[in-house]
Amino acid sequence: MELRFIGKDPESGNHGSPAAWVDEETKDLLFQGWRADELTTDASSRDVPIPDHEAVIRVPKRMIPTLREALDVAELG
Repeated sequence: MELRFIGKDPESGNHGSPAAWVDEETKDLLFQGWRADELTTDASSRDVPIPDHEAVIRVPKRMIPTLREALDVAELG
């Protein structure tokens, strides 16, 4: 598997998160972010159950340009 690093939170300094990648083979998007707090997880699980092997993550609004770039890379290959 080869991942293309798209970028990370411009305000994260030397810390690694949040960040975004695109899987070069499948064009899947991968995100690293903050695990959502219990209130957020409870609210989101009203719409979709959250299995034990999944988690809700929070990515800050300031990462929208990075996420758009990841979407473009995945779409255009």
